[in-house]
Amino acid sequence: MRFTSERRFDDGVLEREFTLGEIPGILWTPGSASASAPVPLILLGHPPLGLRKMYPRLVDRARHSAAEGFATATIELPGSGDRPRLPAAERARADLRRALEAGEPVGDEIVDALVLPLVDEAVPEWQAALDVLLALPGIGGPVGYSGGVISIGIRLAVVEPRVVAAGLFAGSFVPRVMFEEARRVTVPLHVLLQWDDEGNDRQAALDLFDAFGSEEKSLHAHMGGHTGVPQYAGDAVVRFFTRHLM
Repeated sequence: MRFTSERRFDDGVLEREFTLGEIPGILWTPGSASASAPVPLILLGHPPLGLRKMYPRLVDRARHSAAEGFATATIELPGSGDRPRLPAAERARADLRRALEAGEPVGDEIVDALVLPLVDEAVPEWQAALDVLLALPGIGGPVGYSGGVISIGIRLAVVEPRVVAAGLFAGSFVPRVMFEEARRVTVPLHVLLQWDDEGNDRQAALDLFDAFGSEEKSLHAHMGGHTGVPQYAGDAVVRFFTRHLM
């Protein structure tokens, strides 16, 4: 990991941009973090729109989490931002747009091509970032995963034992094979669902929640579209991580 920039906000939060090989990322740590008093870490997931576009929302989530004593970090997803495009995913996005514009159902082949290669490539990158982040002074775990592409969160919760709790957003297409992986998830879950999300199959989201194998799982549904998540819903996610990471 190589840090490329650093700035401190007026609330004491330290923001450092970094690269991990060719992967850009950002780390935020609260002013309270130190080698003698390390803090838990939350991995901030996000949709594959690029860190630059997502930055305003990410930094808001990071500073909110820092106020409760958490470090947070995120990395650029494969095929996003300035990273090389993923040709198969680009074709799948084009097929998805055509289906949506024509008012046609989105077939399993499109969803699989759009999501599964992203999950296969992104999850090992998140794990590699986690290796380095947890070795830094001031960060000691435990670790949570919050938001982002829900299939990435599912896979991480299954294969990464350092992730002990997850806050997931039911707002993206989910391949059928991921339902089987969801049955293997055992960590505590806090799942957000926007009831009127025009791009999300509500029944599929409910079926996915039912499939999760976790003994502790809660579903929080709010009226409104994809980007209409109320502020108090974000507050509840932070309280969820406070219960499980502190």
